[in-house]
This record gives sequence, structure tokens and C-alpha cells, in this order.
Amino acid sequence: MSTHAHSAVNGGDAPTVRLTIPAKAEYITLVRLALSGLSRLRPLSEETLGDLKLAVTEACSNSVRHGYGDLGEGTVDILYELQPDRFVVEVADDGPGFDAHGDRGKDQELEEGGLGIAIIKAVSDEFEAGERSHGRGSRLRFVKFLDN
Repeated sequence: MSTHAHSAVNGGDAPTVRLTIPAKAEYITLVRLALSGLSRLRPLSEETLGDLKLAVTEACSNSVRHGYGDLGEGTVDILYELQPDRFVVEVADDGPGFDAHGDRGKDQELEEGGLGIAIIKAVSDEFEAGERSHGRGSRLRFVKFLDN
């Protein structure tokens, strides 16, 4: 599989970048580099950029680990949308998924990725997780508000 990047303009002023990467941990660095590149369109504080990098790393790691396990098969889709007042990130996969709602016991949740979700929630201003719209796979979406 190869990595694909597409750039589009959504709603006039919101640059949008979509990446599709193989579900392998070594490609997460590419996801972080794309985030750094997009952040040059609108200067972000070191703290905001660091929070976004941490959150996208955790989200992609969850997709790789829970979406496909050790097989490393499949892909992970990442969407970055830089709106005037916020940076939106969505990470989705077609794997069997994970329990994003924490319906299990606390110890099992932390063992199986709950800590990653907790980190994303802690560094973002909005968070949602669930199934993809077509019913297979998982989707994480988080938002970081930007200073005007």
C-alpha cells in the first residue's frame, strides 16, 4: 500500500488535508509531519501544536492497535481541517474497533487503549468517538480551539 495525500478547500477558507496510511506504527511519523506542515498555514503556539501531535499520535495508535492488531493490514484515514477558530482532526479505520465509551472495567480499559482516549480528551476541547458512518470500523474526532 502507498500513502496518499489530497488537499482540498472546504467551505471556502478551511484548508482540508486527507491522508490514507497503512495501518502500521511506522507511518504515524508521516501523520505528525503532515500536521506540522499544515500548521504553517496558521501559526500555532508550541503548546497547541504539541497537544495536536500527541492527540493524533494516540488516535492513530489506537486505530493501528485496535483496528487491526498485529496484522498491520488495512488503512487508517486521517482528516485535518484548519478552520478560522479551530483545528479539527478525524481518524478512522475499517477494523473491528475498540470500546470508545469505556463500558468495560477501568483496568481493562486502560490496558486496551483507554489511556490513549483519556489523553486525547485531556488535550482537546471537543471529542467524539464511535463507529464510522457506514457501520464498520471506528472513528475518533477531536477539536482544538485556536486563539484569534
